[in-house]
Amino acid sequence: MSALPHFPLAAIVGADELKLALCLAAIDPAIGGVLIEGPRGMAKSTLARGVADLLDGGRFVTLPLGASEERIVGTLDLDAALGEGRAQFSPGVLAHAHGGVLYVDEVNLLPDHLVDLLLDVAASGVNLIERDGLSHSHPARFVLIGTMNPEEGELRPQLLDRFGLKVQLQGAPAPTERAEIVRRRLAFDADPQAFLAHWQAARQALQQRCGDARQQLAAIPLDDAALETIAERCHAAGVDGLRADLVWLRAARAHAAWRGASVIEAQDIDAVEHFALAHRRRHAPQQQSAQPQAVQPPSQSPQHSGTTNGEGQWGELPARSIAMGAPRQLTGWPKKP
Repeated sequence: MSALPHFPLAAIVGADELKLALCLAAIDPAIGGVLIEGPRGMAKSTLARGVADLLDGGRFVTLPLGASEERIVGTLDLDAALGEGRAQFSPGVLAHAHGGVLYVDEVNLLPDHLVDLLLDVAASGVNLIERDGLSHSHPARFVLIGTMNPEEGELRPQLLDRFGLKVQLQGAPAPTERAEIVRRRLAFDADPQAFLAHWQAARQALQQRCGDARQQLAAIPLDDAALETIAERCHAAGVDGLRADLVWLRAARAHAAWRGASVIEAQDIDAVEHFALAHRRRHAPQQQSAQPQAVQPPSQSPQHSGTTNGEGQWGELPARSIAMGAPRQLTGWPKKP
């Protein structure tokens, strides 16, 4: 994790839907991560880095460009295992990302088998390494955030479906927002510590809200009424498989926790519909005559933004010997102090 200061999520201008999706993934990483689609220069990496502040570990790991499978999953030392009777594991990117955020820029340019591997571990929360009859597993629970520019290539539908939520960034910000983005970026660059101090109260409020939601999450039932509503809408949208139903239900529960509610309500189902179906829908919304229209979630954020202050770096960890086996409700986003 880099010690360099980074632009806080609470100070990002606009991008309310993306900030909401990222917060939901931070509340429940089992949702399966967030795929952000949009052109360059839309502060995608800045937003992703800000999610680390919402997690207990606060770790932000960027997948190195051109990383091999061994560097991602880690390696097992066969010589140590055969000669000393113990497994020696050299941790990879997935081990380092545990408890934090794993950021994959231009995920659509990765080989399919590596994308598949990342999504497998993100969904299970466990990384399993097997080599010549030896195996080792370790926890790897992280928030997976991938970005892609569709002009540079698409992801296969089978891989798209495995990302929990998708947000598509479109259009340039309005002139007033553009000016505010530049003002805040200049203020951050001129004195990062003063800028962070100015936004500290808003950062802490957002951290507290997400922390409270995580604590409350397990107490919110995944009830049959919500599931039936979601199943009907998934059927009407013509989605393939059942992953959309599960993701949508988990995201609705996370949204209820975000609101500080104790049960999933219609507004929670509506608020996350476009996140769950954006990359899975086969039928256009206007063809679903019986389906209520999704409502946009209320603005959850003040007007904030900036660009990333460098990419997260991953340093290899040394090999080590291992034993075998192994709410309170807050209204809206924090306001500018």
